[in-house]
Amino acid sequence: MKKLLILGLVAGLFLTGCTNLQRAIRGNDYVDSSLASESSSRAAEKQKEKQKAALSDKNTNFPQLSDKVADDEAEVKITTTEGAISMKLFPKHAPLAVENFLTHAKEGYYNGVTFHRVIKNFMIQTGDPKGDGTGGESIWKGKNSKIDSGSGFKTEISSYLYNIRGALAMARSSNPNSNGSQFFINQNTKDSSNQLSSTTYPEKIIEAYKKGGNPSLDGNYTVFGQVISGMDVVDKIAATETGENDKPKKEIKIEKIEVIKDYTFKK
Repeated sequence: MKKLLILGLVAGLFLTGCTNLQRAIRGNDYVDSSLASESSSRAAEKQKEKQKAALSDKNTNFPQLSDKVADDEAEVKITTTEGAISMKLFPKHAPLAVENFLTHAKEGYYNGVTFHRVIKNFMIQTGDPKGDGTGGESIWKGKNSKIDSGSGFKTEISSYLYNIRGALAMARSSNPNSNGSQFFINQNTKDSSNQLSSTTYPEKIIEAYKKGGNPSLDGNYTVFGQVISGMDVVDKIAATETGENDKPKKEIKIEKIEVIKDYTFKK
């Protein structure tokens, strides 16, 4: 055991020495970007393993495919000027996004916020207090730099959640660590299953995509909820006339968000 510990210590010192040498030769930016790339690669490998597990087990549970709210899920009701939308949230698969959303909702952050971007047969987007797509912050900004260093929090990808019709997802910039407060609901009604392969998508999800959705977004945006009632309201908002930058000509707002079933996060 002592030999193993010593070997581990030597290996650690060796790796640390190599890292310091690289910093001296190539600079901090190079080393930091390399370490970030390695971390991203490890995360990608873990994601592939989870995806294989989801594909291989025919009894895999995909929570979006049920309208029932499970014990480990939360539920919210969004009242808009066009009607109400009820959604369930998935803290088990996207804990950061769900905690951020629930906290903002309980604090009234979204009250009065407009749907600033609407594209029929694609999605409806909101959550920006500025109302132009440039604003919004996470609950951790200025409070917890480990989660949000200033630009937002990381994207959470799950092999059990997809951008099927009615899926709730975080909106962000090209930076995967820029999730703040903006979110969108996938509205596309067109069959999207023909572009999917059973080697990369579970059969149950391919079947779900026959009802619509945006598979091109999978793996890029955090899916953290699913509409369980009120898709007619989503479609109504999506059908509204829009102007420049896909902004609705008629102002459509979130009046309030009620937390019907809360979730307690472990600290």
